[in-house]
Amino acid sequence: HVQLVESGGGSVQAGGSLRLSCTASGPIAVYDYTRSCMGWFRQAPGQEREAIVDVEGDGKTTYADSVKGRFTISRDNKKRSMYLQMNNLKTDDIAMYYCALTFCYGGKRGGIDFTYWGQGTQVTVS
Repeated sequence: HVQLVESGGGSVQAGGSLRLSCTASGPIAVYDYTRSCMGWFRQAPGQEREAIVDVEGDGKTTYADSVKGRFTISRDNKKRSMYLQMNNLKTDDIAMYYCALTFCYGGKRGGIDFTYWGQGTQVTVS
Protein backbone atom coordinates (compact mmCIF):
# COMPACT_ATOMS: atom_id res chain seq x y z
CA HIS A 1 0.00 0.00 0.00
CA VAL A 2 1.00 3.63 -0.35
CA GLN A 3 3.06 5.02 2.50
CA LEU A 4 3.63 8.66 3.38
CA VAL A 5 6.59 9.80 5.43
CA GLU A 6 6.86 13.30 6.83
CA SER A 7 10.09 14.89 7.96
CA GLY A 8 11.50 18.29 8.76
CA GLY A 9 9.81 19.06 12.03
CA GLY A 10 11.72 20.51 14.91
CA SER A 11 11.97 23.38 17.34
CA VAL A 12 12.32 26.99 16.28
CA GLN A 13 11.95 30.39 17.84
CA ALA A 14 8.90 32.49 17.08
CA GLY A 15 9.35 34.18 13.73
CA GLY A 16 11.49 31.37 12.43
CA SER A 17 10.91 28.96 9.57
CA LEU A 18 10.70 25.26 8.94
CA ARG A 19 10.21 23.19 5.83
CA LEU A 20 8.30 19.96 6.13
CA SER A 21 8.53 17.19 3.58
CA CYS A 22 6.06 14.45 2.72
CA THR A 23 7.23 11.66 0.45
CA ALA A 24 5.07 8.91 -0.96
CA SER A 25 6.29 5.40 -1.61
CA GLY A 26 4.78 2.12 -2.66
CA PRO A 27 2.35 1.44 -5.49
CA ILE A 28 1.80 4.98 -6.73
CA ALA A 29 3.09 5.98 -10.14
CA VAL A 30 4.37 9.49 -10.70
CA TYR A 31 1.47 10.10 -13.10
CA ASP A 32 -1.10 9.19 -10.46
CA TYR A 33 0.76 11.09 -7.75
CA THR A 34 0.68 14.22 -9.90
CA ARG A 35 -3.09 13.96 -10.11
CA SER A 36 -3.74 13.00 -6.50
CA CYS A 37 -5.57 15.01 -3.90
CA MET A 38 -3.32 15.87 -0.98
CA GLY A 39 -3.42 17.79 2.21
CA TRP A 40 -1.57 18.98 5.26
CA PHE A 41 -3.15 18.77 8.69
CA ARG A 42 -2.05 19.55 12.19
CA GLN A 43 -3.20 18.61 15.65
CA ALA A 44 -2.21 20.32 18.85
CA PRO A 45 -2.54 18.54 22.20
CA GLY A 46 -6.12 18.51 23.38
CA GLN A 47 -7.41 20.01 20.16
CA GLU A 48 -9.13 18.67 17.10
CA ARG A 49 -7.25 18.04 13.92
CA GLU A 50 -7.10 21.09 11.68
CA ALA A 51 -6.87 21.04 7.90
CA ILE A 52 -4.36 23.69 6.89
CA VAL A 53 -3.72 23.00 3.19
CA ASP A 54 -5.93 21.22 0.69
CA VAL A 55 -4.73 20.33 -2.80
CA GLU A 56 -7.20 19.12 -5.39
CA GLY A 57 -6.25 16.75 -8.17
CA ASP A 58 -6.05 19.61 -10.64
CA GLY A 59 -3.57 21.38 -8.40
CA LYS A 60 -5.95 23.94 -6.95
CA THR A 61 -4.66 24.75 -3.48
CA THR A 62 -6.55 26.18 -0.55
CA TYR A 63 -4.95 27.42 2.66
CA ALA A 64 -6.65 27.79 6.01
CA ASP A 65 -6.91 31.37 7.22
CA SER A 66 -4.66 30.48 10.15
CA VAL A 67 -1.69 29.87 7.84
CA LYS A 68 -2.50 31.91 4.75
CA GLY A 69 0.35 34.19 3.80
CA ARG A 70 2.83 32.33 6.00
CA PHE A 71 2.75 28.74 4.74
CA THR A 72 3.32 27.66 1.15
CA ILE A 73 3.36 24.25 -0.45
CA SER A 74 5.49 23.08 -3.32
CA ARG A 75 5.86 19.75 -5.03
CA ASP A 76 8.43 17.63 -6.79
CA ASN A 77 6.21 15.14 -8.54
CA LYS A 78 9.10 13.08 -9.92
CA LYS A 79 10.16 12.49 -6.33
CA ARG A 80 6.54 12.03 -5.27
CA SER A 81 7.16 14.64 -2.65
CA MET A 82 5.28 17.61 -1.29
CA TYR A 83 6.78 20.32 0.87
CA LEU A 84 5.30 22.76 3.36
CA GLN A 85 7.35 25.91 3.81
CA MET A 86 6.36 27.52 7.09
CA ASN A 87 7.50 31.07 7.73
CA ASN A 88 6.93 33.48 10.59
CA LEU A 89 6.07 30.63 12.92
CA LYS A 90 4.03 31.40 16.00
CA THR A 91 3.40 29.52 19.21
CA ASP A 92 -0.11 28.86 17.85
CA ASP A 93 1.56 26.69 15.20
CA ILE A 94 2.79 24.17 17.77
CA ALA A 95 1.35 20.82 16.71
CA MET A 96 1.96 17.46 15.14
CA TYR A 97 1.82 17.92 11.38
CA TYR A 98 0.49 15.25 9.04
CA CYS A 99 0.25 14.89 5.30
CA ALA A 100 -2.45 12.90 3.58
CA LEU A 101 -3.20 11.64 0.10
CA THR A 102 -6.00 10.02 -1.81
CA PHE A 103 -6.33 9.12 -5.45
CA CYS A 104 -8.65 11.50 -7.22
CA TYR A 105 -7.24 11.26 -10.76
CA GLY A 106 -7.07 14.95 -11.47
CA GLY A 107 -10.46 15.69 -9.99
CA LYS A 108 -11.82 16.90 -6.69
CA ARG A 109 -11.86 14.95 -3.47
CA GLY A 110 -15.47 15.90 -2.89
CA GLY A 111 -15.33 15.65 0.87
CA ILE A 112 -14.17 12.05 0.89
CA ASP A 113 -11.66 11.31 3.61
CA PHE A 114 -8.05 10.90 2.66
CA THR A 115 -6.97 7.29 2.25
CA TYR A 116 -3.32 7.50 3.24
CA TRP A 117 -1.74 9.34 6.14
CA GLY A 118 1.77 9.90 7.33
CA GLN A 119 2.96 9.30 10.87
CA GLY A 120 3.38 12.98 11.62
CA THR A 121 6.24 15.29 12.46
CA GLN A 122 6.32 17.56 15.49
CA VAL A 123 6.69 21.32 15.23
CA THR A 124 7.52 23.31 18.35
CA VAL A 125 7.80 27.09 18.53
CA SER A 126 9.17 28.94 21.53
